[in-house]
Amino acid sequence: MKKSLIILLLAGILFSCKKDEKKDYKPSFAKVEADTLLSDEISIRAIAIDGDKVWYAGSMGKYGWVSLNGGKDFNGVIAKDTLFPEFRAIAQTKNDIFILNVGTPAMLYKISKDGKTSKEVYSEKGEKVFYDSMQFYNDKEGIAMGDPTDECLSVITTSDGGNTWIKTECASLPKVAEGEAAFAASNTNLIIKGNDTWIVSGGKKSRVFHSEDKGKSWNVYDTPIVQGGGADGIYSGDFYDENIGFAVGGNYEKPDGNTGNKILTENGGKTWETIADGKGFGYASCVQFVPGSNGDELMTAGPSGIWYSYDRGASWKKILDERIYHTLRFIDNKTVILAGQKKVVRLRLK
Repeated sequence: MKKSLIILLLAGILFSCKKDEKKDYKPSFAKVEADTLLSDEISIRAIAIDGDKVWYAGSMGKYGWVSLNGGKDFNGVIAKDTLFPEFRAIAQTKNDIFILNVGTPAMLYKISKDGKTSKEVYSEKGEKVFYDSMQFYNDKEGIAMGDPTDECLSVITTSDGGNTWIKTECASLPKVAEGEAAFAASNTNLIIKGNDTWIVSGGKKSRVFHSEDKGKSWNVYDTPIVQGGGADGIYSGDFYDENIGFAVGGNYEKPDGNTGNKILTENGGKTWETIADGKGFGYASCVQFVPGSNGDELMTAGPSGIWYSYDRGASWKKILDERIYHTLRFIDNKTVILAGQKKVVRLRLK
């Protein structure tokens, strides 16, 4: 009995020490080098990494790719009647790229990766139609989300590789609160890891919608991010794995406001905590985890510049002062692509 008690006490002490032990966070790079891949009269909020290419879609109906290895670039323009759509969502399968505009009519195009063919595969009209983000689970199944046109967020899905899309009925989705919608800031309102899907909302109510079965059923969780006004809330989210997630935002009308604009979850989005309150950047339009960082390293883009954290968001350092970038994606843990006003840039982390 005595021996068992001693073992239990020792185990308790060891567990307590382990729990209280502070992690030794370290940055994975010391400097950045930038080179411009594209200069054009375009605003870009949607990019996708495709091997040695970066696909983009943006304003004035423009889309295309830039080469990462000195190969040829490609650019195209989509116009419908006299309308030049503003594309803010992009996704891909093995053979095709999909781009989706904001506003009405919604127009979703399927483009072959050689750039030779494009086809409209979904359209939706309505005063409130406004799609924000799109992703694919695999080469067959995809999902896109947008602002509510009824009592729920707009969700469309495909199960045939993007050839046809079906809008989910509100009866199968959680109801939104009054004034709850989303922001088409960087194609990061919708996050996918395996079968898990997260949607982040904003506005007068800013929450996280989570599905474990590719959008068939949903749970909704409150967040402590700034909310209550039409321009408040989450603008971007990312998950490192099924547990660790980070979301950023604030209010684009108050770009310097850095309180209540960064939140962290470590239980898959069920609960969130504000972090680095009053520190670092203000309003941000995009956040991404650095690959292979154990969920410790993050990077954000927005009108405060490009910021980096190596301690899971507790502290932040500005690594690039250019304030024109809306979105970013990592190629690997040492290479990141930035896109925004008139530019696509590659950052090398050294």
